[in-house]
Amino acid sequence: MGLKKLPVGFESFQEIRKLGCYYVDKTKLIERLLENWSKVNLFTRPRRFGKTLNMSMLKSFFEIGTDATLFDGLYISQNKELCREYMGKYPVVCLSLKSVDGLTFEEAQYSLCELIASEARRFKYLLNSDRLDDDEKKLYRDLISFQEGRETVFAVKLKFSLKKISELLYKHYNQKVIVLIDEYDVPFDKAFQHGYYREMVSLIRGVFGEALKTNDYLQFAVLTGCLRVSKESIFTGLNNFKVYAADDVQYEEEFGFTKEEVANLLADYNMQEHSSEVKEWYDGYHFGNVDIYCPWDVINYVLDRLTDPDAPSKSYWINSSGNDLVKRFVDKADTTTKDEIEQLIAGNAVEKKIRLDLTYDEIDNNIDNVWSVLFTTGYLTRLGKNENGVYSLVIPNKEVREVFVSQINEWFNGVVKNDSSSIKKIVSGFLEGKTDDIRRELTMFLGETISVLDTKARNEEKENFYHGILIGILKNYSGWAVKSNKESGDGFADILLKPKNPDVGIVIELKYAYSMNDLDKACERAMEQIKDRRYDTELREDGRNNILAYGIAFCKKRCKIVVEKL
Repeated sequence: MGLKKLPVGFESFQEIRKLGCYYVDKTKLIERLLENWSKVNLFTRPRRFGKTLNMSMLKSFFEIGTDATLFDGLYISQNKELCREYMGKYPVVCLSLKSVDGLTFEEAQYSLCELIASEARRFKYLLNSDRLDDDEKKLYRDLISFQEGRETVFAVKLKFSLKKISELLYKHYNQKVIVLIDEYDVPFDKAFQHGYYREMVSLIRGVFGEALKTNDYLQFAVLTGCLRVSKESIFTGLNNFKVYAADDVQYEEEFGFTKEEVANLLADYNMQEHSSEVKEWYDGYHFGNVDIYCPWDVINYVLDRLTDPDAPSKSYWINSSGNDLVKRFVDKADTTTKDEIEQLIAGNAVEKKIRLDLTYDEIDNNIDNVWSVLFTTGYLTRLGKNENGVYSLVIPNKEVREVFVSQINEWFNGVVKNDSSSIKKIVSGFLEGKTDDIRRELTMFLGETISVLDTKARNEEKENFYHGILIGILKNYSGWAVKSNKESGDGFADILLKPKNPDVGIVIELKYAYSMNDLDKACERAMEQIKDRRYDTELREDGRNNILAYGIAFCKKRCKIVVEKL
C-alpha cells in the first residue's frame, strides 16, 4: 500500500477524507465540545495550527445530510451513542471572515455582505419549503441578494442577517442552528491597518450581538481566531461565553500536533531519523500543559523530504504570512527591550505580564501590549506562569528565531542608512588609517544594534555576525567597491575595498575574541593572516599598490582595530 497524500493547503475535512489524504485525528474536539457545552466558544491559537480544518470537521459532523463514512475509523466513531444523537442532526451556518477586507469601510462592509449572502445561498431549498410562508421566503430572497439597495441593506439587513438565517433554518428543520465563525478577528486586523477600526468594531458587534446573544434559534456557536479581542469591545452582554486560549489546559491537544502525533507521522513516512531536526525547527509551542508542534511546518517538511531526501530544513509557517508584528516590535524597541530581545535570541527567557484580551487599536499604545500579541500569535511561547500572571516567554524554535534575526537585520540596515555622518567618519577613517575614529563609530553602531549571537555559537558564526554588520555599513557608501569573502592570494579575504583612487586598496580581516583581554591578540592574528595568505594580491593585480591592512577584533559590543601599510 502506497503512502497517503499529504494534505498541504487542504482546509476541507470532507476533501481530505474523500481523497484518502493523511489526517491527524482531532475528532475528540467534538466530544469535548458536547461535554463542556458553552453556548458560545472561542478558540484562540496562532495561524496555521489547524483551526480552519477543525471548523470544517465540526461542520461535516453536525450538519444535516452529512456523510457518516467520513468519520469511519476516527476517534469519535467509537462513541456510538454520541454519534447517534448528534451526527447529521443540525443545520449549520459556517463562515470564514478571512476574506473580509477592503481599503475602505464600505468595501469591507460589502465584502461581509457578499460572504453572508454566499453562505445563505447554500440553503436555496428554503424557497420551496412548505414550512415557510411567503413573507419568510421573501426575506430569504433579500438575504441572498445583498447587492440590491446597498445603502439601506448595509444598515439593516447585515446586522440581523445571521439571526434571520438561523430563524429560517430553524423553522424549516424544527431544529436549532449551529454557527461556526472562523478567523473572526481578521476583519479587525484589516480595519486597523486601513484606518476604519472603530466602524468595523461597531459592525461586527451588531452582527455578533444578534447572532450569538439574542438568538433564540442558536444551539451553540464556535469561533476561532488568533487574538482574543476584548470582550468589552465585541462580545458585550454575552453571558454564556467561554474563551479557550493557548495557555488553557482545556483543549490543549486539539490544535497543533503533539509529539506523539509527530512521531507517528514521521514513522508512517519512514523519517524517524529526522525527529530531532523537526523538533529543533518546528516544536516549542506550549498549549496548556502540552508540548505542541506547528502542523503546517511538519507536513510541509515531510512533503519536501519525500520529493528531495536531501532538502534542508526551512521556514514554512513564517513564510505563509507577513511578519509585520515582529518588525513593529523591533522598530519600537527601547534600550531595555533591545536587551530583552538579545536574551530571547540567545535562547533565554524573558518575564512579562501578558494581556490576553486586547483591542487592535491598543497594540501600539505601549511595548508591553506588543509583547502580549507576540505571545498570542505564536512568535513567543511560555515556559511557565507565576501566581501574579507573569509569563516566562521564549522564542519557540529555530524557525521563529530566524524571523527575529531577519527583522533585526532589516532594522539595522535602516539605522545605518539614516546615519550618514557616522558612515562618513568610518569611510574617512579607513582611507586615512584613523583607527580611533573607526573604533568609536563602530562601537556606537554596535551599541545601537541588537545582538543575534547565541553564546553557544561557533566563533565562525560570531565572526559572520560582525562581518555582516560591517558590510552593511560599508556598502552604504557609494564611493568604493566592496568585495566580501573574495578569493585573493592563498585564501579568501573577509573584505576588500577599492576606493575611487585607483592607487589605493584596503584589506580587512575580522576576528572574534573570547574576552576583552583577548582583543589585542585577536587583532594580531588577523594581521598575520592577511600577510601570510597574501590577501593584498587581488588589489595589487588591479594596480593598487598603496594598500592599508586592518585587523579588527570584536568582543560583544566592543572592538579593537590595528592598521599597517603593506
